[in-house]
Amino acid sequence: MTRRTVGPGQTQGQEQRLELALQAAGLGEFEWDFARDVFVASPRMAAIIGIEPGEMPAEGGRGLDRLVHPDDRDQLIRTREADLADRDAFDTEFRHVRPDDGRVIWVRVAGIIVRGADGKPASITGIVEDVTGRRLEEERRQQLMAELDHRVKNVLATVQALAVQTAKRTTSLPAFLQNFAGRLKALASANELLTAARWRGAAVDHLAAAELSALAPGQTTLDGPELFLTPRAANALSLALHELAVNAVKYGALSVEAGHVDVRWAPLADGGFELTWTETGGPRVSPPGRKGFGTTLLQQVTGRELNGAAEVDYQPGGVRARLRAGAQAVAPRPETVPEAPAARPAETVAAVNGAASLKGSRVLIVEDAVLLALELETGLSEAGAEIVGPAYELEEAMALLDRPIDAAVLDANLNGRSVTPVAEALARRKVPFVFATGYGEAGGAPGGFDAPVIRKPYDVTQVAAAVAELLATS
Repeated sequence: MTRRTVGPGQTQGQEQRLELALQAAGLGEFEWDFARDVFVASPRMAAIIGIEPGEMPAEGGRGLDRLVHPDDRDQLIRTREADLADRDAFDTEFRHVRPDDGRVIWVRVAGIIVRGADGKPASITGIVEDVTGRRLEEERRQQLMAELDHRVKNVLATVQALAVQTAKRTTSLPAFLQNFAGRLKALASANELLTAARWRGAAVDHLAAAELSALAPGQTTLDGPELFLTPRAANALSLALHELAVNAVKYGALSVEAGHVDVRWAPLADGGFELTWTETGGPRVSPPGRKGFGTTLLQQVTGRELNGAAEVDYQPGGVRARLRAGAQAVAPRPETVPEAPAARPAETVAAVNGAASLKGSRVLIVEDAVLLALELETGLSEAGAEIVGPAYELEEAMALLDRPIDAAVLDANLNGRSVTPVAEALARRKVPFVFATGYGEAGGAPGGFDAPVIRKPYDVTQVAAAVAELLATS
């Protein structure tokens, strides 16, 4: 404070410590003397709000009210009048317009109201704090939450549409589950790349590698310049590449060892780009006799989502697809560019030929999502396993470890807590386990464990097959 005296029992050292504490906390002090109708600002407070230190006319509060942002002024005056009427302390935040440079900052003002014998306010002693950074962070957090809510709803709507359209064009439940799970995986891969770049874009080569590297790494060629897509275009391209890849594995070039897929992309003069998919060395190709959802997705949905067009030519020597995208599909290079996705050899159970048998095995399930745990329990039981659990919390899982267990399925994160203690205990007992997780560590299993990883969303048959393979090799 500009005016400060050392009171009875207060040493000069205490005064110095108080000064240092206020300075360290970034606080400025003030005093409002009602009898003299003056406002006294310390040098620290003056520096925070951009005024001269020392005394200034209070004008019943109007002296500083002029510096309050117009949108906050009336509310501040009402709050102050209510506090002065019947309270002994106050704490409020508002926007302040600095008179020296015109900057708008958020300030927190808190103080103690000292009353006279008549009960009326005699003075106020308080502090001022610049909370602009915190308020801006709160605003950014709210914007992010609103954006996340928007994206989640879009993803759910997309998943719903994929489910409905896939169901309409499949003739059996197994076919539906296989087709739908594959499309869901393609969306998940695109979203993982977008999340790594903070949803500012995803690279074409990363999207192509995520879809093709695990299928036939020695039978594919990817070539093109660094090119980033908007989230909408990235999802569309990922789904398109998935449909082409599935067809190539089932009927085309990737169905035989001699086949090859060449994927190339290049920018166009209008700011967009063109991607070509060329299959060679596979079985003789003929146009499909029936138009499924995959064909519809490629020829209609993909083109519109890319603000361009999509064409698929079923030439006898191999399928050739051309995807053209408009400039709206291309995004600026993100500040944070994720590394190219590494191949995930641990997740090699994309398709299961026949049902895996877990007959007689005791399998621990650790999963915090109840619906997923129930799905795992049902699927593994149908494969013949005796289920231990499921455990939804870390403590539940640890309590089950004294039971006979042959293998385990672990979610990496249990309500914000790592499953590592469970994995470590199982590893000490030489009990094999597989991770079934939504986390996108490209470097391998969570925690560095030597264990297979099944990425969510998954088909339970994938998990059953991974557990069966573990039991067969352990």
